[in-house]
Amino acid sequence: MRGREPTKVMQSSRPACCALVVWICIACGCELMIMAGQPVQERPLVIAHRGASGYVPEHTLAGVAVAVAQGADFVEPDVVLSKDGTPIVLHDIYLDTVTNVREVFPQRARSDQRYYAIDFTLEEIKQLRVHERIDVRTGRRVYPQRFPRKETDLRVPTLAEWIEMLQGLNQSMGRHAGIYPEIKNPAWHRQHNLDISTVVLSTLSRYGYRDRRAPCYLQCFDAAELRRLRNELQTDLRLVQLFSEDAWRAKDGQWDEERMKNDLAACAEYCAGIGVDLRLLVNVDAEGRAVANSVVAEAHRLGLVVHAYTFRRDALPEFAVSFDELVRLFVQDVKVDGLFTDFPDVTNEILLRLLP
Repeated sequence: MRGREPTKVMQSSRPACCALVVWICIACGCELMIMAGQPVQERPLVIAHRGASGYVPEHTLAGVAVAVAQGADFVEPDVVLSKDGTPIVLHDIYLDTVTNVREVFPQRARSDQRYYAIDFTLEEIKQLRVHERIDVRTGRRVYPQRFPRKETDLRVPTLAEWIEMLQGLNQSMGRHAGIYPEIKNPAWHRQHNLDISTVVLSTLSRYGYRDRRAPCYLQCFDAAELRRLRNELQTDLRLVQLFSEDAWRAKDGQWDEERMKNDLAACAEYCAGIGVDLRLLVNVDAEGRAVANSVVAEAHRLGLVVHAYTFRRDALPEFAVSFDELVRLFVQDVKVDGLFTDFPDVTNEILLRLLP
Protein backbone atom coordinates (compact mmCIF):
# COMPACT_ATOMS: atom_id res chain seq x y z
CA MET A 1 0.00 0.00 0.00
CA ARG A 2 1.35 3.40 -0.90
CA GLY A 3 1.95 5.46 2.23
CA ARG A 4 1.59 9.17 2.75
CA GLU A 5 4.41 11.38 1.56
CA PRO A 6 6.82 12.02 4.45
CA THR A 7 7.97 15.57 5.03
CA LYS A 8 10.23 17.53 7.33
CA VAL A 9 10.12 20.79 9.25
CA MET A 10 13.29 22.78 8.66
CA GLN A 11 14.66 26.26 9.20
CA SER A 12 14.15 28.34 6.08
CA SER A 13 17.18 29.33 4.07
CA ARG A 14 17.75 32.90 2.93
CA PRO A 15 15.98 33.45 -0.41
CA ALA A 16 18.32 34.49 -3.18
CA CYS A 17 15.97 34.94 -6.10
CA CYS A 18 14.21 38.30 -6.18
CA ALA A 19 12.82 41.14 -4.13
CA LEU A 20 9.32 39.71 -4.45
CA VAL A 21 10.23 36.49 -2.69
CA VAL A 22 12.17 38.35 0.01
CA TRP A 23 9.09 40.45 0.71
CA ILE A 24 6.90 37.36 0.74
CA CYS A 25 9.03 35.64 3.37
CA ILE A 26 9.05 38.73 5.59
CA ALA A 27 5.32 39.31 5.21
CA CYS A 28 4.41 35.68 5.87
CA GLY A 29 6.85 35.19 8.74
CA CYS A 30 8.24 32.09 7.06
CA GLU A 31 10.73 30.91 9.68
CA LEU A 32 9.53 27.30 9.59
CA MET A 33 9.01 25.56 6.27
CA ILE A 34 7.46 22.23 5.46
CA MET A 35 9.60 20.34 2.98
CA ALA A 36 8.61 17.39 0.83
CA GLY A 37 10.60 14.21 0.56
CA GLN A 38 12.33 14.25 3.96
CA PRO A 39 11.65 11.16 6.14
CA VAL A 40 10.93 12.62 9.58
CA GLN A 41 7.19 12.40 10.22
CA GLU A 42 4.09 11.54 8.27
CA ARG A 43 1.66 14.34 7.52
CA PRO A 44 -0.79 15.17 4.77
CA LEU A 45 0.63 16.97 1.77
CA VAL A 46 -0.14 20.68 1.46
CA ILE A 47 -0.90 21.27 -2.21
CA ALA A 48 -1.03 24.91 -3.28
CA HIS A 49 -4.17 25.12 -5.40
CA ARG A 50 -3.33 27.11 -8.56
CA GLY A 51 -0.43 28.57 -6.56
CA ALA A 52 -1.13 30.56 -3.41
CA SER A 53 -4.37 31.72 -5.00
CA GLY A 54 -5.81 33.06 -1.75
CA TYR A 55 -3.25 35.85 -1.90
CA VAL A 56 -2.20 36.35 -5.53
CA PRO A 57 -4.22 35.88 -8.75
CA GLU A 58 -4.30 32.21 -9.61
CA HIS A 59 -1.63 30.49 -11.69
CA THR A 60 0.66 33.51 -11.93
CA LEU A 61 4.40 33.22 -11.38
CA ALA A 62 3.97 35.43 -8.31
CA GLY A 63 1.53 32.84 -6.97
CA VAL A 64 4.17 30.14 -7.39
CA ALA A 65 6.63 32.27 -5.41
CA VAL A 66 4.19 32.79 -2.55
CA ALA A 67 3.28 29.09 -2.46
CA VAL A 68 6.90 27.95 -2.26
CA ALA A 69 7.72 30.60 0.36
CA GLN A 70 4.74 29.42 2.43
CA GLY A 71 5.99 25.84 2.49
CA ALA A 72 3.73 24.08 -0.01
CA ASP A 73 4.74 20.47 -0.64
CA PHE A 74 3.32 20.59 -4.16
CA VAL A 75 2.09 23.43 -6.37
CA GLU A 76 -0.74 22.84 -8.84
CA PRO A 77 -0.88 24.25 -12.36
CA ASP A 78 -3.84 23.57 -14.64
CA VAL A 79 -2.77 23.28 -18.28
CA VAL A 80 -4.48 24.12 -21.58
CA LEU A 81 -3.05 24.74 -25.04
CA SER A 82 -2.84 27.92 -27.10
CA LYS A 83 -3.74 27.99 -30.79
CA ASP A 84 -0.14 27.23 -31.71
CA GLY A 85 0.03 24.28 -29.33
CA THR A 86 1.97 25.85 -26.45
CA PRO A 87 1.00 24.55 -23.00
CA ILE A 88 -0.08 27.49 -20.83
CA VAL A 89 -1.10 27.58 -17.18
CA LEU A 90 -4.81 28.40 -17.02
CA HIS A 91 -7.68 26.80 -15.14
CA ASP A 92 -10.29 27.12 -17.86
CA ILE A 93 -10.38 26.74 -21.61
CA TYR A 94 -11.59 30.36 -21.40
CA LEU A 95 -9.47 33.48 -21.04
CA ASP A 96 -12.18 35.93 -20.00
CA THR A 97 -12.54 34.77 -16.39
CA VAL A 98 -9.02 35.81 -15.36
CA THR A 99 -7.66 38.22 -18.02
CA ASN A 100 -8.53 41.47 -19.76
CA VAL A 101 -9.00 39.73 -23.12
CA ARG A 102 -12.34 41.51 -23.71
CA GLU A 103 -10.58 44.87 -23.69
CA VAL A 104 -7.55 43.81 -25.73
CA PHE A 105 -9.37 41.70 -28.35
CA PRO A 106 -13.03 42.84 -28.23
CA GLN A 107 -13.93 41.22 -31.57
CA ARG A 108 -12.51 37.77 -30.88
CA ALA A 109 -15.31 36.18 -28.84
CA ARG A 110 -17.12 33.15 -30.23
CA SER A 111 -20.89 33.15 -30.77
CA ASP A 112 -21.42 32.34 -27.08
CA GLN A 113 -19.51 35.55 -26.23
CA ARG A 114 -16.71 33.59 -24.57
CA TYR A 115 -13.01 33.90 -25.33
CA TYR A 116 -11.27 30.56 -25.77
CA ALA A 117 -7.55 30.16 -25.17
CA ILE A 118 -7.32 27.78 -28.11
CA ASP A 119 -8.33 30.64 -30.46
CA PHE A 120 -5.29 32.76 -29.51
CA THR A 121 -1.61 32.34 -30.26
CA LEU A 122 0.91 32.49 -27.45
CA GLU A 123 2.06 35.89 -28.70
CA GLU A 124 -1.49 37.20 -28.37
CA ILE A 125 -2.02 35.63 -24.95
CA LYS A 126 1.16 37.28 -23.71
CA GLN A 127 -0.43 40.67 -24.42
CA LEU A 128 -3.07 40.02 -21.74
CA ARG A 129 -2.94 40.95 -18.08
CA VAL A 130 -4.13 38.56 -15.40
CA HIS A 131 -6.57 39.60 -12.65
CA GLU A 132 -8.54 37.89 -9.91
CA ARG A 133 -11.18 35.42 -11.11
CA ILE A 134 -14.50 37.03 -12.01
CA ASP A 135 -18.01 35.83 -12.78
CA VAL A 136 -18.25 36.68 -16.48
CA ARG A 137 -22.01 37.17 -16.19
CA THR A 138 -21.73 39.95 -13.62
CA GLY A 139 -18.12 41.08 -13.88
CA ARG A 140 -17.78 40.75 -10.11
CA ARG A 141 -14.88 39.05 -8.37
CA VAL A 142 -15.63 35.53 -7.16
CA TYR A 143 -13.68 36.14 -3.94
CA PRO A 144 -14.15 39.84 -3.10
CA GLN A 145 -11.63 39.97 -0.24
CA ARG A 146 -8.71 38.68 -2.28
CA PHE A 147 -6.23 40.54 -4.44
CA PRO A 148 -7.85 43.74 -5.71
CA ARG A 149 -8.87 43.89 -9.35
CA LYS A 150 -6.55 46.52 -10.73
CA GLU A 151 -3.95 46.79 -13.43
CA THR A 152 -0.84 44.75 -12.69
CA ASP A 153 1.79 43.27 -14.95
CA LEU A 154 0.86 39.68 -14.11
CA ARG A 155 0.73 37.53 -17.25
CA VAL A 156 -0.43 34.05 -18.27
CA PRO A 157 2.68 31.85 -17.97
CA THR A 158 3.64 28.97 -20.18
CA LEU A 159 4.05 25.63 -18.43
CA ALA A 160 7.80 25.88 -19.09
CA GLU A 161 8.01 29.31 -17.44
CA TRP A 162 5.98 28.05 -14.52
CA ILE A 163 8.26 25.04 -13.99
CA GLU A 164 11.38 27.18 -14.28
CA MET A 165 10.07 29.47 -11.54
CA LEU A 166 9.25 26.50 -9.30
CA GLN A 167 12.59 24.82 -9.82
CA GLY A 168 14.51 28.07 -9.47
CA LEU A 169 12.86 28.79 -6.13
CA ASN A 170 13.53 25.26 -4.96
CA GLN A 171 17.21 25.80 -5.63
CA SER A 172 17.53 29.32 -4.24
CA MET A 173 15.37 28.71 -1.16
CA GLY A 174 16.43 25.15 -0.40
CA ARG A 175 12.94 23.75 -1.00
CA HIS A 176 11.71 20.51 -2.53
CA ALA A 177 8.26 21.57 -3.75
CA GLY A 178 6.80 19.24 -6.35
CA ILE A 179 4.53 19.89 -9.30
CA TYR A 180 0.92 18.66 -9.56
CA PRO A 181 -0.38 19.54 -13.06
CA GLU A 182 -3.91 18.92 -14.29
CA ILE A 183 -4.56 18.16 -17.94
CA LYS A 184 -7.69 20.12 -18.82
CA ASN A 185 -10.32 18.93 -21.29
CA PRO A 186 -8.23 16.53 -23.43
CA ALA A 187 -11.25 15.63 -25.61
CA TRP A 188 -11.87 19.33 -26.33
CA HIS A 189 -8.27 19.73 -27.46
CA ARG A 190 -8.52 16.67 -29.72
CA GLN A 191 -11.57 18.23 -31.37
CA HIS A 192 -9.22 21.08 -32.31
CA ASN A 193 -6.53 18.67 -33.58
CA LEU A 194 -4.27 19.15 -30.58
CA ASP A 195 -3.02 16.36 -28.30
CA ILE A 196 -2.56 18.05 -24.94
CA SER A 197 -1.37 14.93 -23.13
CA THR A 198 1.65 14.33 -25.36
CA VAL A 199 2.57 18.02 -25.15
CA VAL A 200 2.35 18.05 -21.35
CA LEU A 201 4.34 14.82 -21.00
CA SER A 202 7.04 16.19 -23.30
CA THR A 203 7.34 19.40 -21.29
CA LEU A 204 7.43 17.57 -17.96
CA SER A 205 10.08 15.17 -19.26
CA ARG A 206 12.24 18.05 -20.47
CA TYR A 207 12.38 19.35 -16.90
CA GLY A 208 13.08 15.98 -15.29
CA TYR A 209 9.58 14.75 -14.39
CA ARG A 210 9.60 11.34 -16.03
CA ASP A 211 8.60 8.60 -13.59
CA ARG A 212 7.03 7.86 -10.22
CA ARG A 213 10.23 8.82 -8.41
CA ALA A 214 9.87 12.40 -9.61
CA PRO A 215 8.15 14.98 -7.33
CA CYS A 216 5.13 15.03 -9.63
CA TYR A 217 1.52 13.92 -9.70
CA LEU A 218 -0.40 14.21 -12.98
CA GLN A 219 -4.18 14.54 -12.66
CA CYS A 220 -7.23 14.61 -14.90
CA PHE A 221 -11.01 14.13 -14.68
CA ASP A 222 -11.01 12.08 -17.90
CA ALA A 223 -10.57 8.41 -16.96
CA ALA A 224 -10.08 7.34 -20.57
CA GLU A 225 -7.27 9.85 -20.96
CA LEU A 226 -5.56 8.66 -17.79
CA ARG A 227 -5.69 5.09 -19.09
CA ARG A 228 -4.22 6.36 -22.36
CA LEU A 229 -1.44 8.12 -20.47
CA ARG A 230 -0.59 4.89 -18.66
CA ASN A 231 -1.06 2.36 -21.46
CA GLU A 232 -0.62 4.06 -24.83
CA LEU A 233 1.71 6.92 -23.91
CA GLN A 234 3.38 4.69 -21.30
CA THR A 235 4.09 7.31 -18.70
CA ASP A 236 5.38 6.08 -15.36
CA LEU A 237 4.38 9.28 -13.56
CA ARG A 238 2.00 9.00 -10.62
CA LEU A 239 -1.50 9.53 -12.03
CA VAL A 240 -4.47 10.86 -10.08
CA GLN A 241 -8.11 10.37 -11.05
CA LEU A 242 -10.25 13.37 -10.20
CA PHE A 243 -13.84 13.07 -8.98
CA SER A 244 -16.39 15.86 -8.63
CA GLU A 245 -18.83 16.38 -5.76
CA ASP A 246 -21.66 14.38 -7.34
CA ALA A 247 -19.56 11.42 -8.53
CA TRP A 248 -21.22 8.80 -6.33
CA ARG A 249 -24.57 10.38 -5.63
CA ALA A 250 -27.72 9.76 -7.62
CA LYS A 251 -29.96 12.62 -8.75
CA ASP A 252 -32.03 12.20 -5.60
CA GLY A 253 -28.89 12.65 -3.50
CA GLN A 254 -28.68 9.00 -2.41
CA TRP A 255 -25.22 7.56 -1.90
CA ASP A 256 -24.13 4.78 -4.29
CA GLU A 257 -21.64 2.65 -2.34
CA GLU A 258 -21.31 -0.02 -4.99
CA ARG A 259 -20.52 2.49 -7.72
CA MET A 260 -17.91 4.12 -5.51
CA LYS A 261 -16.16 0.80 -4.84
CA ASN A 262 -16.24 -0.17 -8.51
CA ASP A 263 -14.79 3.18 -9.58
CA LEU A 264 -11.98 2.99 -7.04
CA ALA A 265 -11.15 -0.58 -8.00
CA ALA A 266 -10.87 0.57 -11.62
CA CYS A 267 -8.67 3.50 -10.58
CA ALA A 268 -6.28 1.18 -8.78
CA GLU A 269 -5.42 -0.40 -12.15
CA TYR A 270 -3.86 2.78 -13.55
CA CYS A 271 -3.60 5.42 -10.80
CA ALA A 272 -1.57 6.16 -7.70
CA GLY A 273 -4.41 8.09 -6.12
CA ILE A 274 -7.64 10.02 -6.37
CA GLY A 275 -8.37 13.72 -6.11
CA VAL A 276 -11.80 14.21 -4.59
CA ASP A 277 -14.11 17.12 -3.81
CA LEU A 278 -13.97 17.27 -0.02
CA ARG A 279 -17.78 17.08 0.22
CA LEU A 280 -17.61 13.62 -1.30
CA LEU A 281 -15.63 12.29 1.67
CA VAL A 282 -18.15 13.05 4.43
CA ASN A 283 -21.78 12.47 5.24
CA VAL A 284 -23.68 15.36 6.79
CA ASP A 285 -26.41 14.54 9.29
CA ALA A 286 -29.70 16.37 9.87
CA GLU A 287 -28.01 18.72 12.34
CA GLY A 288 -25.31 19.69 9.85
CA ARG A 289 -22.50 17.66 11.39
CA ALA A 290 -20.03 16.01 9.01
CA VAL A 291 -18.59 12.54 9.64
CA ALA A 292 -16.18 10.53 7.53
CA ASN A 293 -17.70 8.05 5.11
CA SER A 294 -16.10 4.93 3.62
CA VAL A 295 -14.27 6.46 0.63
CA VAL A 296 -10.84 7.03 2.17
CA ALA A 297 -10.78 3.65 3.88
CA GLU A 298 -11.69 1.92 0.63
CA ALA A 299 -9.10 3.89 -1.34
CA HIS A 300 -6.40 3.06 1.18
CA ARG A 301 -7.39 -0.60 1.09
CA LEU A 302 -6.70 -0.51 -2.65
CA GLY A 303 -3.38 1.27 -2.23
CA LEU A 304 -4.60 4.67 -3.44
CA VAL A 305 -3.73 7.96 -1.80
CA VAL A 306 -6.55 10.48 -1.34
CA HIS A 307 -6.06 14.20 -1.95
CA ALA A 308 -9.09 16.38 -1.17
CA TYR A 309 -10.02 19.73 -2.74
CA THR A 310 -10.46 22.64 -2.12
CA PHE A 311 -9.70 24.11 1.32
CA ARG A 312 -10.54 27.83 1.28
CA ARG A 313 -10.81 29.80 4.48
CA ASP A 314 -12.96 32.43 2.70
CA ALA A 315 -15.39 29.88 1.19
CA LEU A 316 -16.14 27.23 3.80
CA PRO A 317 -18.49 24.32 3.06
CA GLU A 318 -21.86 24.53 4.77
CA PHE A 319 -20.92 22.03 7.48
CA ALA A 320 -17.71 23.82 8.60
CA VAL A 321 -17.73 26.24 11.52
CA SER A 322 -14.15 27.41 10.92
CA PHE A 323 -11.18 26.75 8.69
CA ASP A 324 -9.25 25.26 11.60
CA GLU A 325 -12.04 22.80 12.31
CA LEU A 326 -12.37 21.93 8.61
CA VAL A 327 -8.68 21.02 8.34
CA ARG A 328 -8.83 19.11 11.64
CA LEU A 329 -11.84 17.09 10.46
CA PHE A 330 -10.15 15.99 7.25
CA VAL A 331 -6.77 15.29 8.80
CA GLN A 332 -7.79 13.51 12.00
CA ASP A 333 -11.18 12.00 11.17
CA VAL A 334 -11.35 11.60 7.40
CA LYS A 335 -7.60 10.90 7.22
CA VAL A 336 -6.82 12.31 3.80
CA ASP A 337 -3.27 12.13 2.44
CA GLY A 338 -3.23 15.63 0.99
CA LEU A 339 -5.14 18.90 0.96
CA PHE A 340 -5.50 21.23 -2.01
CA THR A 341 -5.65 24.69 -0.50
CA ASP A 342 -5.70 28.33 -1.59
CA PHE A 343 -3.95 29.19 1.70
CA PRO A 344 -0.80 27.06 2.11
CA ASP A 345 0.55 29.06 5.05
CA VAL A 346 -2.57 28.83 7.19
CA THR A 347 -3.00 25.15 6.35
CA ASN A 348 0.59 24.44 7.35
CA GLU A 349 0.15 26.33 10.62
CA ILE A 350 -2.89 24.24 11.49
CA LEU A 351 -1.06 21.00 10.67
CA LEU A 352 1.80 22.02 12.94
CA ARG A 353 -0.69 22.41 15.80
CA LEU A 354 -2.54 19.18 15.03
CA LEU A 355 0.37 16.84 14.51
CA PRO A 356 3.12 15.95 17.01
